[in-house]
Amino acid sequence: MLGYVTVGTNDLEKAKTYFDALFAELGGKRTFANDHMQGYGGGAGGMVMVCTPNDGKAASVGNGTMFALSAPSREVVDKVYAKAISLGSKDEGAPGDRGNGFYGAYFRDLDGNKFCAFKMG
Repeated sequence: MLGYVTVGTNDLEKAKTYFDALFAELGGKRTFANDHMQGYGGGAGGMVMVCTPNDGKAASVGNGTMFALSAPSREVVDKVYAKAISLGSKDEGAPGDRGNGFYGAYFRDLDGNKFCAFKMG
């Protein structure tokens, strides 16, 4: 049902470098693009779009907004988190079991958008 989500950036070229490396850990690649937007996908399913705001104002993060990235294993969660931190992300919760079979890791991208890499079961 989900087609795509967007996160704002104030430096699209820097964001592309960041997300190219981060999403590669999940098998993600560049997809749709235009002069102010770059999409990433992993084949079938939804995409993450990184864009400069269309209204020309500064990008900002939403309070309580988070994007969860489904990983095929706990090991991939660990790799995504480690890659994010190595790329300059802010730690929001190291990889670990959060209960009820949910294993997740939390971080913020270079613009402050919050992400979770997770594996259920």
